[in-house]
Amino acid sequence: MVFALAGAVYGQQPDPAWNLLDQAYKSQKIGDYDAAVEQFTKAAAAAPKRASIRKDLGYTLLKTGATEAARDQFFEAMKIDASDHQVALEYAFLAFETKRPREARLIFDRVRKIPGGPWQATAESAFQNIDKPLADAIARWSEIATREPDNFSAHQELARLADERNDFERAARHALAAWKLKPSIRSLLIDLGRAYRELGKLEDATAVLLAASRGAEARSAEMARELLGTRYPFVYEFRKAIEFDQANIELRRELAYLLLEMNEKSEAEQEFSRIVAAEPKDLLSTAQLGFLRLKRSDNEGAVPLLRRVVEAPDVDDELADRVRSALGMPKTLRRRPDESKKQVSEEARDLAQRSLDAGYLKDALKYLTIAHENDPVDFGVILKLGWTNNNLKQDRAAVNWFDLARRAPDPAIAAEAQKAYTNLKPQFQRVRTTVWATPFYSSRWNDVFAYGQAKVEYLSSSKALLRPYLSVRFIGDARGYVNQAFSHYLSETSVILGAGVATPYYKGLMAWGEAGSAFSYLNHPRRSDYRGGVSFSRMKGGQTFLDAHGDAVFVSRFNNTMVFYSQNRVGRKLSHGAQVHWNFNVTGDAKQQYWANFVESGPGLRLNMERYTFNVDLVRGVHTINAGNPRRPNFNDVRIGVWYAFTR
Repeated sequence: MVFALAGAVYGQQPDPAWNLLDQAYKSQKIGDYDAAVEQFTKAAAAAPKRASIRKDLGYTLLKTGATEAARDQFFEAMKIDASDHQVALEYAFLAFETKRPREARLIFDRVRKIPGGPWQATAESAFQNIDKPLADAIARWSEIATREPDNFSAHQELARLADERNDFERAARHALAAWKLKPSIRSLLIDLGRAYRELGKLEDATAVLLAASRGAEARSAEMARELLGTRYPFVYEFRKAIEFDQANIELRRELAYLLLEMNEKSEAEQEFSRIVAAEPKDLLSTAQLGFLRLKRSDNEGAVPLLRRVVEAPDVDDELADRVRSALGMPKTLRRRPDESKKQVSEEARDLAQRSLDAGYLKDALKYLTIAHENDPVDFGVILKLGWTNNNLKQDRAAVNWFDLARRAPDPAIAAEAQKAYTNLKPQFQRVRTTVWATPFYSSRWNDVFAYGQAKVEYLSSSKALLRPYLSVRFIGDARGYVNQAFSHYLSETSVILGAGVATPYYKGLMAWGEAGSAFSYLNHPRRSDYRGGVSFSRMKGGQTFLDAHGDAVFVSRFNNTMVFYSQNRVGRKLSHGAQVHWNFNVTGDAKQQYWANFVESGPGLRLNMERYTFNVDLVRGVHTINAGNPRRPNFNDVRIGVWYAFTR
């Protein structure tokens, strides 16, 4: 029996917090509360699921005067053990003391409804001490609001008091009434948006917060953006926000530019027309409306608008020059910039660059936004805004910035922005056309081969899981090697018409399937063609890189087999778009046919141009399966080719 007890004792796991707690209680006993706090904190980290440690830490913090820190510890203890109502009361009292009456009221309300304990009376009394003054104040202000419906202070106070009492229906009603009386006080929209969220009216909340986020009051706009999150709003959300806040010119202007970006030029022009009608002094919208009319050859409607812009006394120099260029007028001399705005812009640019260098993209975005607001025609800043949004995966915003930057007077900035804009824009288009072709010479076969595809893809939305497309493929060679059994897999000598579906890329992976017909240019009969598979691509590194590409492709024409490709390059980038690399390629198939099972490796050179890539590869290969192979198992091959592609 003794040995059994000893085994049970020694078999227990040691308490990781025991020594720390022993030291903490000793420090507490002699009045060294700072040391006790440190030891309790370490003990809480060692045993994070033990509510009693959090309680003791909270009480010790109170003795040091750290009321807010003590409140937070009681909150953690309450989360661990929701049945400890005394801890809940301690947290509620400290929350009230530290100016969090709403949280205190909620806790007191919950605890007072739990019968059978000494905490009930305490919670009831504390709840009434908070709730009764709120109820009395609401009653007084309600009487005033009923008597004086246009009393702004009454509605504002009722909104605040109702919010503190969690009466969100009343809070929303009076926040809306107060804002209608004084729409310049944008903070009321934040209160209204929060109340709508609590009521589950999410679309209304988004509309209100979107209106608040595009306004003159910077603090409210920043708060609204934080509540909205990083997702860029949809067109219907902009329209709902405008319906709510019809005088919000910034909101209308952003919607107009969004429509313009989506190539909805007619709707964009209507929005710009509404802006100019409501605010004739909005020179940017006036100029844009003029440009749109000029582009569709409505000179009679465009020229008066553009002249209004260049003749305005406070027109921005860059905007004036763009308009003058459109009208065929000479540019003006630059005016001296405002020194204070210039200084702010320079400081913001410097801080943004430091943040970018350190990898703090969100901070960089804030500083770049400030720099742009103080110097709207700094196209270098506009370009960086595009790249920063792109790196933060906010591509819709990035496209808008690149669109602005590609109009820069600096050719280098304009060219870089144009390239980025061209690469990003297709993902937001409903219909996208992609064309690629790769002719190449192979010394092994002493022939020129050509592979290519033109594909028209329909994107119902950027989040669609399947994207239908129509395709025209060409797979052929100059000498008609299809008649030789050992090389038929290289050249189908056909034009293949097909229709299929594909998934978007996710972490480099996509899947596709296609059905069609193959028409041979050597007068062979038309054949049904079914193909599909999965594809994976990933490139890592900077100056030294690894480029990996893999495919698993089913092709009905090749005896209904599944062919697997793995093409890998590791190399180093040189100057002027040149790269040297080493190839390692593996090919195999499910039916183990000799022609589809080989490994090859060797050096290569690649020259990258804007749309073209020139390749030279020297490889040594070996067939891994040789049953039925009419040639030797080993081979050498020199391949010289060009890759060309574009997307519209």
